[in-house]
Amino acid sequence: MPDRNPDARDARMDATDLWREEVITDRRVGTLRVMTPITAQGTADAARAQLFVGEAQMMTNVGPLPISFEIEAATLAEAVDRYGDAAREAFERTLRELQDMRRQQASSLVLPGQGGGAFAAGGVPGLGGKIQMP
Repeated sequence: MPDRNPDARDARMDATDLWREEVITDRRVGTLRVMTPITAQGTADAARAQLFVGEAQMMTNVGPLPISFEIEAATLAEAVDRYGDAAREAFERTLRELQDMRRQQASSLVLPGQGGGAFAAGGVPGLGGKIQMP
């Protein structure tokens, strides 16, 4: 997959990797984006396959979290049929990633008395700990 985070100073589009987006929705469950490869002249590029990207939202205690996921399919009908399974996998993967982030955040705490703080080298006893954000 191409680098999706190009350097802002080099904001040139890649004329060999152009796509036309079409949004499909059932207005109930979610959204599908049909990504059709095109040439720099705007015509369909038959040498590359269409991509199908599902979109959904996961409700969290801080609001909706948008989730995007590719759907392995050759046709729109297949993508619609596989949307539910792909969304479920994306939700599970997102939950695992959120749990990993919570664990990493919890393990990044430095507790008082364990050194590493502002007064650790001969300063005030017991005031050596502080919360460190990654």
